[in-house]
Amino acid sequence: MTSKNVDDAKNAIRERIWDLLEQHNAALDTDVHGRIPNFVGAEAAADRLAELPVWQASRVIKAVPDKAQLPARVRALRENKVVYMAVPKLAKQHPFYLLDPTTLPVPPDVAASSQGAADVAPNVGVDELRPIDLIICGSVAVNRDGVRLGKGAGYSDLEVALLQEAGVIGPDTVIVTTVHALQVVDTALPETEHDFSVDLIVTPDEVIRCGPARRPAGLIWDHLSPEKIAAIPTLAARAPGRADQ
Repeated sequence: MTSKNVDDAKNAIRERIWDLLEQHNAALDTDVHGRIPNFVGAEAAADRLAELPVWQASRVIKAVPDKAQLPARVRALRENKVVYMAVPKLAKQHPFYLLDPTTLPVPPDVAASSQGAADVAPNVGVDELRPIDLIICGSVAVNRDGVRLGKGAGYSDLEVALLQEAGVIGPDTVIVTTVHALQVVDTALPETEHDFSVDLIVTPDEVIRCGPARRPAGLIWDHLSPEKIAAIPTLAARAPGRADQ
């Protein structure tokens, strides 16, 4: 299957899931198309995640900035866990917000929001991160083998690849996604070499343990366009062939 065919197949699945969520009134946003769905039951999924031993043992968490994962970020801060939250679109040279519950000047529910973090949290670079115990990602669709589809921009894949290269995640780091039950599909999902799989899927009603972890060893530069590299400062700084390297 060509790269274009893979992209077309992924997009068709995304559209089907977005339509399904809207038809069943399972999303909190008026239009979920093009987004990680802010699903009904996100708080219940975060509560179920918090019951797991892997959550309870985690001290440092990396999370996406999406609304669907806000309840998990808030809960982590309330439980005195350090949270690294990705800057939207990795648009800064230091592409993560450091949310340290011991130093935050505002309540967790404010600090854990995308705007709140931008207002109060310091930015840190990949090389400044502490070893990460747990990664929380958003998904549009995911299957029981742990294959996931994001919204198509590829930022979560880049984040995991950067963390892998930096040595702050390893075989013991667990990757989890919180989703609505309608986002869990029973069919195969297309994968590419730069995609990572999830270890756990948590819905409001269920915890699904997935198959063996599949993660890229690091950034796959051949899969990144010059435009993508130029738009993400931390990639531009690492790009092969830079004169100052």
